[in-house]
Amino acid sequence: MKKWNRAKADAVTVHVVLVLIGIAFVVPLLWMIFAAFDGDATLALQVPQHWTLGNFWAILSDPANQRAFVNGVIISLGQSILVVIVAGFAAYPLSRYHLKYKRPFMYTILFSTSLPITAVMVPVYELFVFLHITDSIFWTTLFLAASGLPYAIWIMKNFMDSVPIELEEAAWTDGASAFSSLRKIVAPLMLPGISTVGIFTFAGSWGNFFVPFILIQTPSKLPASVTIFQFFGQYGSVEYGKLAAFSILYTIPAVVLYVLGQRYMSTGFQFGGATKG
Repeated sequence: MKKWNRAKADAVTVHVVLVLIGIAFVVPLLWMIFAAFDGDATLALQVPQHWTLGNFWAILSDPANQRAFVNGVIISLGQSILVVIVAGFAAYPLSRYHLKYKRPFMYTILFSTSLPITAVMVPVYELFVFLHITDSIFWTTLFLAASGLPYAIWIMKNFMDSVPIELEEAAWTDGASAFSSLRKIVAPLMLPGISTVGIFTFAGSWGNFFVPFILIQTPSKLPASVTIFQFFGQYGSVEYGKLAAFSILYTIPAVVLYVLGQRYMSTGFQFGGATKG
């Protein structure tokens, strides 16, 4: 009886903790939704008395916000494409060939994924200043792509290991090159891995505030992750309605990308009888 009561008390405690955690996430989300449609939004959570789309129109009609969203798409999409391509080519020999120093190299990559970006930004900024490449969207995108490669190579290599090498050997027998087999056989079968790497890379870059803030100085070149702070004025004044509307618009690209890539991210490798016969 005591054991049953104790188990019941533990279950109640767990449920209470989960409910409190859920409330901690839901309340800010509700505030953002209500404030975005409220012309007189404040920091308090309240249902708008008069619903309006004025906050969204003010955000979308501002040329500075339009440039910020375009800059963010250019940086995030550019980084994702570069990371997927370079990580794919880097993961292929690590997956297919028996290299002498492959294990130490993989451990080095794994260690690199744990390095916080703030730990390297001082020398990176000094390097950018020395090479006179600060305030550049192109070079900032390249740096973000380089910083995302360790994680991408590690994930891509694990996905590539799941593709049977017998499929490539059959293509090699027919005269296909290694590049052709990678492009026509391995890449289509690795869509779950490519989607996973691309989506997480885009989402990480889209929400990155620190790197663009340090490496880009011209306001017209800043992405939306940095310009969102324009709604925090002096003396504590904040445009809560526009801030909430901007936040909702800011989350749309990442959410849409997750929805579109969901079927690839959740799909396992099913080769069936591809290697039989």
